[in-house]
Amino acid sequence: MKKIIAALLAVMMLAFCFAGCGDTADSSATDMEYVKEKGTLIVGITEFAPMDYQENGEWVGFDADMAKAFAKELGVDVEFIVIDWDNKVLELNSKNIDCVWNGMTLREDVMKAMETSNPYCDNAQVVVVPADKADQYSTKESLASLNFAVEAGSAGEDMVVELGYEHTSVLTQADALMEVSAGTSDACVIDLLMAGAMIGEGTSYEDLTYTVSLNSEKYGVGFRKGSDLAEALNDFFAKSYADGSMQKVAEEYGVQESLIAQ
Repeated sequence: MKKIIAALLAVMMLAFCFAGCGDTADSSATDMEYVKEKGTLIVGITEFAPMDYQENGEWVGFDADMAKAFAKELGVDVEFIVIDWDNKVLELNSKNIDCVWNGMTLREDVMKAMETSNPYCDNAQVVVVPADKADQYSTKESLASLNFAVEAGSAGEDMVVELGYEHTSVLTQADALMEVSAGTSDACVIDLLMAGAMIGEGTSYEDLTYTVSLNSEKYGVGFRKGSDLAEALNDFFAKSYADGSMQKVAEEYGVQESLIAQ
């Protein structure tokens, strides 16, 4: 009986050692190695022109095109997945996505939760209202009585909470625009770059305009905490800026004035 027990213990110890070795190997693999091994960079996005939006069934935009170019540099394919913006950190850490690349504001909480790239675009949070009411809402003080629509988990939501404005959280910034257009919200807070692309003359929201700028901020790309892909992207940004390809993509989508030198 003692021999049988000893044999069983030996087998268990051997199995434990193998499991431990496997865990060590997994934990030592870098994010770069992980992405290259599976052959695809999975990018978490939302519908957000001019950064990420669909055209003829394909994701395009400044961020989308730069993500495609970065994946090509890594020698992998790229896949875009629409995420709930409020759950972006969870999506990263669960490895449903490999990065968040969608005009993401480099807020303090984001930079604590993710490994982030260098900033690449300037931005601001702006108030969008019906154009025929713009004169009434030209200061922060004049906005206090309005009900705002904001994207859940966004910098815009942070701003209205900080200012104490009444608000309704919706899934995306595009949804926030629809709320104002439909009259179910008085105003919304969205990114300046989106406002420039989505509202005013020649757009689907000709009857909307933006008035007050609530802050200034910068965009960055987020990876899992400790990921070596962030530094690889910084190198890629520097290379793309130096050879002019980054500026060319920016000009295609009208964001060249917001581009930050790399």
